[in-house]
Amino acid sequence: MLAKITIANYMSKRLVTLTLDAGVIDAVKLLLDHKITSAPVVDQQGRLLGMFSEKDVMRIVLETVYNQSMSGKVGDYMSSEVISVDAESSIVDLAEKFQQTTVRSFPVFQDNELVGIVSRTDVLRALASSH
Repeated sequence: MLAKITIANYMSKRLVTLTLDAGVIDAVKLLLDHKITSAPVVDQQGRLLGMFSEKDVMRIVLETVYNQSMSGKVGDYMSSEVISVDAESSIVDLAEKFQQTTVRSFPVFQDNELVGIVSRTDVLRALASSH
């Protein structure tokens, strides 16, 4: 039954996005306010440029210790090599992808358009609802 469930059924469709020039402190507050682990970084046309995640924030924390200041832009810290998934892929394929990487969420595309984000927690919700 799980193999028939698609990512589109469980992904978050209300995207919280960032821009390259957003300040990192504001970006961290946004992640915390929305209780998310990462956010897509997009341009003015909504095209995906990268992902800003908790892991990127850890690098900021370490640099803060050495530089004695916390500043910078999201574009300076985001991950630009992004693995994405297709909205019509199965939750099982997604679980396998999560198993193969340390990434905690993926941007979701449909017809070459960014339509959502899916996390490990969404896989858990799919498993729980299938029983």
